[in-house]
Amino acid sequence: MVISEEYLHRFVEETDWYNGIVLGNLLPDGAWKGLPRPLQSWVRNYVGGTILYLVSGLLWCFYIYYLKRNVYVPKDAIPSRKAMFLQIVVAMKAMPCYCALPTLSEYMVESGWTRCFSSISEVGWLAYITYLIIYLVFCEFGIYWMHRELHDIKPLYKHLHATHHIYNKQNTLSPFAGLAFHPLDGILQASPHVMALFLIPTHFMTHILLLFWEAIWTANIHDCIHAKVWPVMGAGYHTIHHTTYRHNYGHYTIWMDWMFGSLRDPEEPLMSKAE
Repeated sequence: MVISEEYLHRFVEETDWYNGIVLGNLLPDGAWKGLPRPLQSWVRNYVGGTILYLVSGLLWCFYIYYLKRNVYVPKDAIPSRKAMFLQIVVAMKAMPCYCALPTLSEYMVESGWTRCFSSISEVGWLAYITYLIIYLVFCEFGIYWMHRELHDIKPLYKHLHATHHIYNKQNTLSPFAGLAFHPLDGILQASPHVMALFLIPTHFMTHILLLFWEAIWTANIHDCIHAKVWPVMGAGYHTIHHTTYRHNYGHYTIWMDWMFGSLRDPEEPLMSKAE
């Protein structure tokens, strides 16, 4: 299908709007408006992603470790400030590379290479919801297998994913560990969000929001607080992943682990986890 330049310009206008919201309120116009469009998007993603990561992490840690001290997490399971600081350092080193992925996806959308649409009214709410469900299932499947192969393929684990798995018990895990990856590892695990754009009609704004939601979600599943909401892959499940290294690879739900035999329930007796 040939997409008109006029239609593609809607995506350009939308990314300009995002740039104005973030950069227009935080930086002087002269610091970013003269930059090439992809660089503007990258700066916006970097500034917005960094603020989201640091502010959400700080508020989350303040709430669960100080305001609710010993309510959600036992005192001896609270990670040290040094551990959290080191997680922030790892994440911030990787952040410039993380931001390349949404920048690339925006460029491909603006160029007409994807199946994105700009407005829900173009397809209707029923089709939008159907496409969104397919998109989420695709991402759930893709992230599961990407994550699992980062464990099963030994060179990938050794050189990429092991960086994240130095946080392997409750008193070393914190919301800040959510983005503490080797840069390529983080990009690989998020890449199904971009792959989906070539296969599934996707609302552009929804795609952008879901990419930024990743920062919140990964903070949530690393706080060691098991919310016990079926079928959500909560922190209880993900903490097991960090301690056994071979279970609970899923992202938002437990379904892929259930389907492919890698699920371990946090409420199973300890002896049943031995293999």
